[in-house]
Amino acid sequence: MPEALQRLADNARITVRRGGEPPREAKCVLYWMQRAQRGIDNPALDVAIALGNELGLPVVAFFSAINNFPHANWRHYHFLSQGLIDAEQDLAERNVAFIVRRPPHNALEKLVVELRAAAVVADENPMREPERWRQVLAHRIEVPYWTVDADCIVPANTFTKHFYAAHHFRPKFFVELPRFLATESPVKAQHTWNRPHDFASFHVGDNITEGWGEPFDRSVRPVDSFTGGTRAAQKLLADFVTNKLSDYNTVRNHPERDGTSRISPALHFGHIGPLTITRAIEDAVKKGNCTTEARDAYYGEVLAWRELCVNFVRFVPAYDSIECAPDWARETLKKHSRDAREHPYTLQQMERAETHDDMWNAAQKQMVDHGWMHNILRMYWGKKILEWSATPAEAFTNCVYLNDKYFLDGRDPNGYANIAWAICGVHDRPWFERPIFGTVRYMSRESTGRKFNSKLYMRNIAEGNAFGAR
Repeated sequence: MPEALQRLADNARITVRRGGEPPREAKCVLYWMQRAQRGIDNPALDVAIALGNELGLPVVAFFSAINNFPHANWRHYHFLSQGLIDAEQDLAERNVAFIVRRPPHNALEKLVVELRAAAVVADENPMREPERWRQVLAHRIEVPYWTVDADCIVPANTFTKHFYAAHHFRPKFFVELPRFLATESPVKAQHTWNRPHDFASFHVGDNITEGWGEPFDRSVRPVDSFTGGTRAAQKLLADFVTNKLSDYNTVRNHPERDGTSRISPALHFGHIGPLTITRAIEDAVKKGNCTTEARDAYYGEVLAWRELCVNFVRFVPAYDSIECAPDWARETLKKHSRDAREHPYTLQQMERAETHDDMWNAAQKQMVDHGWMHNILRMYWGKKILEWSATPAEAFTNCVYLNDKYFLDGRDPNGYANIAWAICGVHDRPWFERPIFGTVRYMSRESTGRKFNSKLYMRNIAEGNAFGAR
């Protein structure tokens, strides 16, 4: 690798998947945008621009819209496509061209040849199938290929082992955090790509799923409760920092109140990055608009937990099945697997919110109707699915099915780690033994409902009020 490129690659966020020298007759640097779908605070894009400027070449960003992305449906793609509009605008501000293609014209390895790319830079995605795609691409192209962690503040490869408990991970995370809180540096590409007049690219304002038949799932409709894109995410963040953050410690566990950032869907699709969030919160602390206690509570709940979830899926291959259970949980769940279920429900009954538990039904409706659920109820939701399913393995499968189908922020490390926590004690410890759960933590309707105004929460959902009042 040339010395100049080696200097660029010497970065904690970068993994060199394929080394070597760029072709001499190359025409651009290609940025494969998949998980970090934004033009602002995007470390992968920053690397692509730096590489392009070093080589004296323009930068072209590419997004591949595929109709068989694992578990993605109409709801997800509607939100995603809203974000592409902002991404295109922000990329243009940085003099980066944007290409969107759909099947059958979206093969990345063919685009590398078509564009005569000098190198490929991609964002990283720790999920099983997207990581496999990245590995496969390294064997299909003949140019340098780097991936960049644009998803975590502290690059995931900083940690070389799986952390079994949050209290083990958090101290190490916060030790590393300061050195990665870089200030914003929106460098522009110095060279402009001249798009051929007949070059094929999908128009981002059009319906990206038009003409997609089976296996694409149109049964889950888009929601009005959330809008995709960097602008909408920035608006949510500004509202949270201005109006909610100072009271976060007192209202964060009250799903009947609108006291959280609700930014997880935007984080999942990469419409906003964690660096943008931390910068806004640090600015609020400096201005005296929120306490360090409120900041630390939010960081612990959102940033540290989120990056612990990435650590989980990186080191536990079976992250989306009961096989991810730690030994103690596997043994205790097996011991109690034949315990009688007082309220056995089928997946279809749970999906339709047809259980005896009015609070759980409300949470399920919030997920189905709005694509989101408050975190305290996500924990309770998973615990009850374990209690009502025939086996722990079935419970895990049921949770994954519902999580991936309805949540805008599903199909994500957070979702799988949350399910694993609820069903089989991942990142938790043994508790008092009881039927069905064994020593896996239990949550009752009575105790959970007393921690907030559950009647108001259920009334909000029944009236179509997705998030409650402040």
